[in-house]
Amino acid sequence: MNVLTSSDLKTILHSKRANLYYLEHCRVLVNGGRVEYVTDEGNQSLYWNIPIANTTTLLLGTGTSITQAAMRELAKAGVLVGFCGGGGTPLFTANEVDFEVAWFSPQSEYRPTEYLQAWVRFWFDDVLRLNAAKAIQQARLTRIAAHWINNPRLAEADFVVPRERLEAALEASRRAIVAAPDNTALLTEEARLTKTLFKLACDATDYGEFTRAKGGSGGDPANRFLDHGNYLAYGLGATATWVLGLPHGLAVLHGKTRRGGLVFD
Repeated sequence: MNVLTSSDLKTILHSKRANLYYLEHCRVLVNGGRVEYVTDEGNQSLYWNIPIANTTTLLLGTGTSITQAAMRELAKAGVLVGFCGGGGTPLFTANEVDFEVAWFSPQSEYRPTEYLQAWVRFWFDDVLRLNAAKAIQQARLTRIAAHWINNPRLAEADFVVPRERLEAALEASRRAIVAAPDNTALLTEEARLTKTLFKLACDATDYGEFTRAKGGSGGDPANRFLDHGNYLAYGLGATATWVLGLPHGLAVLHGKTRRGGLVFD
């Protein structure tokens, strides 16, 4: 069998790769030159191939282990490997207690620079950085409107928000974003709109009184669901910025003092 080189495994650009794996209760190893994960069913061990050259991220959850040989092959292909808790949501890590997911980047991987170079052209200018933050917030409003209005899947789940109330809230937020003089005003508007959206969601589901708990301390279904969704969104954001080669510290909205600020953006 021909041995694939590191350059061969990186033929597919990270932005074009199709797979992001989350695994639990299995072993990841090299078998016959391929990276595979093994599941046990009774007396049988089932081997499943991981197409590493077409994979961006491998998340290892509860009950997983990985061999040194598998890590070497994943590094050759430039696959980002992370350890997390069950369901893809964070647990704790051994090396960085402040971060819920431990990421191990392949050290030999050359990152693309075009996106980073374009990003830093505006990042050091306060006005341009504020404009970028406003653009992100405006895009957020557009996405909310697209997913909350006339969404058949939400309607099937009896989640129907009055269109007039939602559009009025989004339009007021658009005006506030345009007029915001700084990041503090943008974050204040983000918090105000979020409370409005929570109220609309509570009314649509007859949830009753709701208070957003901080730091994962909420035990009610809504808070647990929001925490779970947030962590999944953070994982996708971290993957996207890593693929583009953008350091997480180059945030435009959530401050320059947090290492993961761009992920929160």
